Formats: sequence, structure tokens, C-alpha cells
Amino acid sequence: MMNENKTNINWYPGHMAKTKRLITENINLIDVVYEVIDARMPYSSKIKDIDEYLKNKPRILIMTKIDLCDEKETNKWQIYYEKLGYKVIKLNLESNTNLKSLLKMTNELMEEENLKRENRGLTKRKTRILVVGIPNVGKSTLINRLVGKKVSNVGNTPGVTKQLNWIRINDNLELLDTPGVLWPKIDEQIVGLNLASLTAIKEEILPIDEVVFHILKTLYKYYPEKIKERYNVDNVNDDNYEEVLETIGKKRGCLIRGGIVDYDKVYSLVLNDIKMGLIKGITFDRCNNE
Repeated sequence: MMNENKTNINWYPGHMAKTKRLITENINLIDVVYEVIDARMPYSSKIKDIDEYLKNKPRILIMTKIDLCDEKETNKWQIYYEKLGYKVIKLNLESNTNLKSLLKMTNELMEEENLKRENRGLTKRKTRILVVGIPNVGKSTLINRLVGKKVSNVGNTPGVTKQLNWIRINDNLELLDTPGVLWPKIDEQIVGLNLASLTAIKEEILPIDEVVFHILKTLYKYYPEKIKERYNVDNVNDDNYEEVLETIGKKRGCLIRGGIVDYDKVYSLVLNDIKMGLIKGITFDRCNNE
């Protein structure tokens, strides 16, 4: 879908390799998979090799952070994935919107399996759900919303969850939570930059100036009104990057003694604006190579 320059980002901590092994070992216990992706990057945040581990289990693709995305663009990705055969649902985890629809969709997927069990003289059993996704897409928040209380660590730092955990939702549902998983090498440059921009990989994986420039260029390309409103910037390109940083630094007070712009503070400011959801209505991935 997205043909961009190649890069080579190696990001594969030991716990990710372990997670994939544990998923493989436990997949036969699973009835339904919740694959969680970030609605602001529906392509970049989808695990590229996940099908190897899921053995064609029934799957629901859950788009989180819908309150932060550009719904018009994200809806194009929903249609794209539905055409590929996925069941897709969009969730606002801040307001619990559509959780009942998710559970209804899950029960519908289980009806066929329970009918098979009944025909074999077996009793209906709890539905076991595997929750997978890259770091920081909202898996733990989703589980906490489903349970109705805090059972999983939540944070906007990639890699909060470190092991597999079985969690009881109710008498009929159990979830297996997993740490965030990425693939061994990220070959598409724009995917790596999107992941870093939206805090799915740690900031130090890519040079911070490249990540911030990518954020600013993307915002200017697709959402010029937002970058104008927040940073008072009218243009972002390769020739005026330093000028853009100067403008942001002076407008937002990222200065050191003598009124000199502190570039590190500007970088942190822009990243934090994205991380904290202070810039809403943005989707970085474009469907159909738009």
C-alpha cells in the first residue's frame, strides 16, 4: 500500500521474541483474537508478520484512539481491511464508545464454535481472547475498560506490559494480554518514522530531529491549519527546517539564556504534543497511496 524509501531499523528486544514464542505455544487455547491498531496509523501500526502466529483464528481488528484520528482518512482504511475480510471496529477508549458492539461481535464469532461443541455433546465454555498489538496502541486501556477496573499497567511509554497475563472479564470471557510486539526489521522508512512519531517505538531508536521533522512535514502536508494554529508555521520543507524550529521555539518559550532557541526543548515539545494527544484529528497513513 505504501511504497516509500527503504530503511533498516532493528528493534527487537528479547521480550518481543519471547512473546511471539508464547503466542505460538498458547494459540490453540484461543478462540478469538483482538488485534489492536492505532487509528492514526492503521497501516504502520499493524503487525506485519502476525498471521504466522495466529493460525487463522477468528479476528477482530480494533482501531483505538479514534478520538485523536482524522476519521475521514481512517474510514478509508477500515473499508480497505474489511474488503480483505477483517471484522473491524473503532473504539474511543476514553469514553468507552462501542465496547458493547465489540462484545456483541465477539459473541457472534463464537456462536459457530459453540454450535460445534453442542453437536459433539460438549458444554459451552468461556470464550478465550488473545489481545495483540504493537506497543502503546491501547491494549491495556482496552482491557481495563472491558473489566471495568484497573487490572493492567497503562502508560504512554512503549513496552509497559512485559509478560502474558490471563484476565477474567466476566463469567463468559477471559483475555490473554500480551506485551507489545514489533517485527524484527522495519524496512519502510515512513513506517518507522510514523511509529516513532506516535510513540510506538522508543524515541531513541531514530534520530529525534528526523522524527520531529517528519511530524512537522506530515502535519503541514495534510493538516496545515493545525500546524498554523499550534505553532504559527506557514511552511515546512527541507530548506527552512531550522527556521521552523526557531519559530516554534520563540513562540512556545523553548529558550535558553540570551533568547537563544533550545532545539532539544523544541523536539521534546513537538513529541509531547503528539504523545499527549494535544493535536487531534490527524491520520499519518494514507490509503491507496494518496
